[in-house]
This record gives sequence, structure tokens and C-alpha cells, in this order.
Amino acid sequence: MSNTPKRYTITAALPYTNGPIHIGHLSGVYVPADIYSRFLRMQGHDVAFVCGSDEHGVPITIKAKKEGVTPQDIVDKYDGIIKDSFNNFGISFNNYSRTSAPIHHDTASEFFKKLYDNGKFIEETTEQLYDAEAKQFLADRFVTGTCPKCGNEEAYGDQCESCGTSLNATDLINPKSAITGATPTLKETKHWFLPLDQYESWLKEWILEGHKSDWKPNVYGQVKSWIDDGLRARAVTRDLDWGIPVPVEGGEGKVLYVWFDAPIGYISSTKEWAEREGKDWEPYWKDKDTKLVHFIGKDNIVFHCIIFPVMLKAHGDYILPENVPANEFLNLEGKKLSTSKNWAVWLHEYLQDFPGQQDVLRYALTANAPEAKDNDFTWKDFQARNNNELVAIFGNFINRVVVLTNKYYNGEVPTPGEYSTVDEETIAALKAYPAVIASSIEKYRFREAQGELMNLARLGNKYLADEEPWKLVKTDEERTKTIMYVALQIASALATLSEPFLPFTSNKLKEILKFSAEERNLNEDEISQWDKIATREALLPAGHTIGKAELLFSKIEDEKIEVQLQKLEASKAANAKANESVEPQKDTATFEDFTKMDLRVGTIIEANKMPKTKKLMVLKVDTGLDKRTIVSGIAEHFKAEELIGKKVTVLANLAPRKLRGVESEGMILLTENAEGKLVFVNPDEDDVTNGATIN
Repeated sequence: MSNTPKRYTITAALPYTNGPIHIGHLSGVYVPADIYSRFLRMQGHDVAFVCGSDEHGVPITIKAKKEGVTPQDIVDKYDGIIKDSFNNFGISFNNYSRTSAPIHHDTASEFFKKLYDNGKFIEETTEQLYDAEAKQFLADRFVTGTCPKCGNEEAYGDQCESCGTSLNATDLINPKSAITGATPTLKETKHWFLPLDQYESWLKEWILEGHKSDWKPNVYGQVKSWIDDGLRARAVTRDLDWGIPVPVEGGEGKVLYVWFDAPIGYISSTKEWAEREGKDWEPYWKDKDTKLVHFIGKDNIVFHCIIFPVMLKAHGDYILPENVPANEFLNLEGKKLSTSKNWAVWLHEYLQDFPGQQDVLRYALTANAPEAKDNDFTWKDFQARNNNELVAIFGNFINRVVVLTNKYYNGEVPTPGEYSTVDEETIAALKAYPAVIASSIEKYRFREAQGELMNLARLGNKYLADEEPWKLVKTDEERTKTIMYVALQIASALATLSEPFLPFTSNKLKEILKFSAEERNLNEDEISQWDKIATREALLPAGHTIGKAELLFSKIEDEKIEVQLQKLEASKAANAKANESVEPQKDTATFEDFTKMDLRVGTIIEANKMPKTKKLMVLKVDTGLDKRTIVSGIAEHFKAEELIGKKVTVLANLAPRKLRGVESEGMILLTENAEGKLVFVNPDEDDVTNGATIN
């Protein structure tokens, strides 16, 4: 590909339609993709920015079963919520499609058939996990179990979300069916496999050699470890009834694997857009002068850097991604985001709770984006970013410039006099910013780019604070005109350069500054608005009239933040309640069995942690009958000193047992609370004496 692409195809990971969009999705994928796409358009480039709802796969069917509705009901509900949220948040997709659309079914079927006809698949009869109770084969996400790599007990059959390892369902230790909870058995079934191992040497050359210097270290490192481990053939079909039917003989009752069909959704979304706009879609996917960039989260790296490129290579007609700038994960208030536990900030709820403040969230998420490592979103940081940066720096500068221009010159841009050294240095610094911000964006360093935008606002504030036009206006009107003229040029540059990051603010500022239609039309002449900042002498010429001041940002008070924190506390409480599990009743005990148990009240009189153990505590207990030693596994929950004098319930006639060489003569009764902390089952009344029996 030449250094300057003729066009760009930008894809953002298809959101899964089993729930709404949250800040983790935005921070990892959609905000950076939107910044990049808006920036490219401002430079006059031909951009196709595509996305769509991912509507197939097992989690949809699981949710439908749970709610007693059809999978189509689920995807229709969430496709509507997601689409509206993106639209209201200002994500500037050229097209947002859905994988249930006929154009997608046709595109994915044709793609599969081409690979099938060209002998690119391996057809194999293998043993797959089968749930005899549900009478069906279990696709990857219908199986949970222990990850063989990290020991996570809630790993899925296709991937462990704790360590990120790509798995097959048969790799899991102690697998369980997500439908019935039963232990599945192995049963024979026929599927088609994509032989990833046959593309290993090509992947090494294309990625490990070809993209060593330009792919992000987190992406490159993850891909390298997969390739170094050795790739295996991967099934691209599943035994399911929800999805795109396998379009070849013998495919009855089977569908395309969701991770085969979903990335093809980028192609079908581009087709849909091109058809609507009267364009030819093919150059956006098949012309070597097109730059293809995938924006994803780190959990999707293997699919976009290995599986989808192998599919495209096997097909033969398509270009490959030039870059896959995947982000790490965003946590919330120190804990991992969880849709199932409602530990999230949902976009559609944010838009209701903070009307007209889309850019505040965009700003906070970009300022704290998990570009190289996992990062944490907190509501206090969100508030501070708004109040201390957007309001106090950006908004304050613009407000002062617009108010003073209206006060001194009735809104008319004054004619400047001769520039001082400070003026010249300030204008030179201003003209350097477009290239500096562009360089960061082109390297996918969006935090850095937005930081430079704020540095331009800081430059404006410092210039005004140093030059003090509100004082000079009384003694030197001509100098004041020059200062205000320079300040207005900075304000104008901010209106343009903020557009990728803060599109709503940019529009509002352009209205305040009364940008003409020509200034808003980014492709009217050969020089883009972005580049004009560096090349044009005046961004707002003398004699131009601006509008009245309006606040770009407003302070967010503690009360508003407290409401959001209370929402999360409510989620935490609900999760704790949901986690309260009652043990099933044990086998029936006869009255005679019960009378054999000698339960007594005792007091702990000594407590010492057993050396070289984590859990064991050696206790001396006064049972009223005697003073005996009892070993209990409570050392992780209690300190020795806090146990002295504690009244406890003791099973006194339990047969003695040696633990780590110490003979334990009884058992103390404890239970767990909702947080998993041990608590004593003990008598509360102070006048209960040691040795009193419990009947």
C-alpha cells in the first residue's frame, strides 16, 4: 500500500446484543474508533466507519431461555437500545447494521461457500460435548468449567475471561452444561474446521516480522504467544438452531460459528452502506490502496489478528488489516466491570442522568483510556475531570474571550496591531498544535492527543493571564485589540481541533464563533480545516462578528455523583443477596442420631496461629467439663487476640483427630455471611455458663 491510502475502512467491534452498551465498551472500542474516524474525515479522507449488532451465538439463546422469549425478541430489544445510545452519544458510524439482516446472511453464506468450494476447510467427525438431559450438543458458551491455564472456575468453552486464553470446550476441567448443570458426555458429530496451523508460517511473516514495529506491544505480544504455542484447526460450524445455516450438503441442523460470521458483519455493513449511498463497496475491502483498521478490546485480539485474517487470506480477494489497536480493560471503582452483576455504567442511563453532557464522558474515558494497561473509572475522577479541566481550563478560556470580545467590541473581531514577541511565540505555538495532535492520533495515542488539545486551552489561559487585557484596555486600547485578536485565533483553533474528541462542544463553539458554512464544510477546497490552522494567517478575520457567550461546560456537584455511587452500592447489595446460597438439606437424621451430639457452650481462653499454615488456629477452650485443645480453620478470618474471651458453641463429643501433629478434641460451630466471612454460631446471652448444654 502507498504511504497515503486512497480510502480508509474503519471497523468497531460488533456489540453483542444480549445487553446494553457500558463504559468499558466505549473506552475500549467506540470512543477511540470515533476519534480516529472523525479526524480522518476532517483531513478530507474517504472513510467508511462501520459497525453493527452481533446477534448470533449462544449467550443470546441462554438469555432467551431465561426470559422465556425468542432469541429474535432479545436481539430486537437490545439492537434498538444500542443503536439509539450510539446515535445520542455522537458515535459517527457511516453505517450501523445487524447480523440478522438478509444482506449479512447472504454475505456470510457466500464467504463460507467460497472457502468450502476451494477446499480450504477440513471436514471431520469429532467427539463434542453433549447434554443428555437437554438432548443437544453444547456449543462453547453452553459449557463452563475450570480453565486449564489459570484455574478460573468460571471459564467458558471458547475462552477464559480471566486470563484471556483461547480454549476449546473439551479443554475445560470439570465441564458443566450451562443449560441443565449436568456433566456433559462426548458424542460424535461432523463439523468443518479452518486449519489455522497451515497458516502459521504466513502469520509469522505477516505479523511477527511485518508488524513488529507498528502494532501495539500488548497486541503483538498476545499474538506472538499464540503463534509460538502452535495453532490448531478451529471448528467454524456449530450444532445450534440460532444463527446462519451452514449452506452446504450435510450442514442440516448446524449454523456458522458466531466468530466466523461476526467479522464478516464488517463486510456486509459496508455493502449495506455502499448500496444506500450508490457507491461500490468492493474497493473498501479489496483495493490494496485501502487502509483497514480494526478497533477492538483485548479479549478479541485472537479473532481479529489470527482467525479473521486467515479467513481473508484463505478467501484470496480481500485486503488485510493494517493495524489492530486493541485496548486493555476498564475497571469501575476498583472492580472488574460485570454486566451480569450490574457493575457497570450503562450508556443509555448516563445519557438520561447527564443530559447534554456526552462530551464530559467522552473526555473522561479518553483521558483515562486503558491503552497500554487496565485502568479504573471512578465517579470522583469523572467529576474532577469535568470541574478542574473542562470547566476551569477549556470552558473558562472560551468564556473569557467571548465575554470580553462582546464587552469591548460588540462581538466584532478587532484589527490587530504589531505583534509583540509573546504574540509571535503564541501564534507559532498555536500553529504547531494540529501536527502534534495529528501525530498522536495517527499512532493511536488518543489520551496523548486529547492531552495536547487541553494544552492548547492552557496556552490560551496563560496568554490571557499574562497579558491581562482587562487591565490594559484602560491604558492601551491598541495593544488590547491585538491580545484579543490572538486569543480569538486560539478559540477558533480549539473549535476545530476539539471536534474528534468533543464533537458536541465543537459544534456549540462553532455556533458561538459564527463559523460560516464554508468553514464547516471540511472538504470544500483542497486544504482541510485541520490544516488551515497551520497555514492560514487568520482563522477568525478582523471584522468578523461572533455570537454571545454560552457556557460550554457546567460544574457537576457532589449530589449528582452521590446518586451514581448509590446506584453502584445498590448493585453491590443486590449481588451480595443473590450470592447468599442456602446449602441443600442433608440426609434425614433420626432423633437418636441427634441425641448422640453433645453441644456445649464454651469460652476461648487461649488462641495461637499454627506455624507454617495459612488457615489453622490452635484454641484452648473452657467447656465447663474441662479445658481442651481444638484446632479450627479460622486463621484467615480472625486474629488470635480478638478470639480470647469469645463464647462459642462446641461439639464436645466429636472423636479426637490429629491435625499437623496437634490433637483436636471437638469442633466449634461457624457459618459464612453473604461476603464469605466466617461468623460464630454462638449464644448471645451473657449469663449462659460454660458447659451449658444446647438442646
